[in-house]
Amino acid sequence: MTTKTTTVLDARAVERTLKRMSVEIVELNHGTDDLIIVGIQRRGVQLADRLVKMIEGGEGVTVPQGSLDITLYRDDLQTIGPRPVVGPTHLPWDLEGKHIVIVDDVLFTGRTVRAALDELADFGRPERISLCVLIDRGGRELPIQADIVGKAVKVAKDERVEVLVQELDGQDEVAVVRGAP
Repeated sequence: MTTKTTTVLDARAVERTLKRMSVEIVELNHGTDDLIIVGIQRRGVQLADRLVKMIEGGEGVTVPQGSLDITLYRDDLQTIGPRPVVGPTHLPWDLEGKHIVIVDDVLFTGRTVRAALDELADFGRPERISLCVLIDRGGRELPIQADIVGKAVKVAKDERVEVLVQELDGQDEVAVVRGAP
C-alpha cells in the first residue's frame, strides 16, 4: 500500500496558528494571573513552550510552564508492551486556585486528555482546567472537547494526523497521511 500525504499546515501556518492560540489563551484566562500552561509529552510540550514564549512577547509576563507524561495513566497501557517509555512530569507549583491550560498536538478519541486529567488530579485541584490543541481531528470516544483549537480537520478512519515540530523533527508541519503507518 502506498502512502499519500496532504499538508494541512506548513511552517508559516503553524506559526500563525500558534500566535492566534496564544492570544486566545490570554483572553480565555482574562489575562495571565494564576495561569499555568502544561504540555502533554511529546509534542504538546514543545507547543506549550512556544505558546509561553508568545504570551511573554505579547504580555511581557512569563507564564509558568509544566509537562505531563500520561503513559502510566493510559487505559491501554497493557497494549504498549512490558517496558513503556516514561518521560518526565514537571509540575512544581501548587495547583490550587490556578487555571491550567493543557496543550496537546492532536485531539482524537479524548483518551489522552482523560489520562492527563487523571494525572493532574494527583497533583492538586486547580480552579479551572482548559484544553488547547493544535489539531482537532474529530472521532471522539469520550465526551471531551477543546476550548482552543488551532485547526479542525476531517480525517477518515484509515488516515492519521502527523504533527512535526522543529525541536524534535527538524521542521514544522501538520499533514494528513493515508496508507501504511
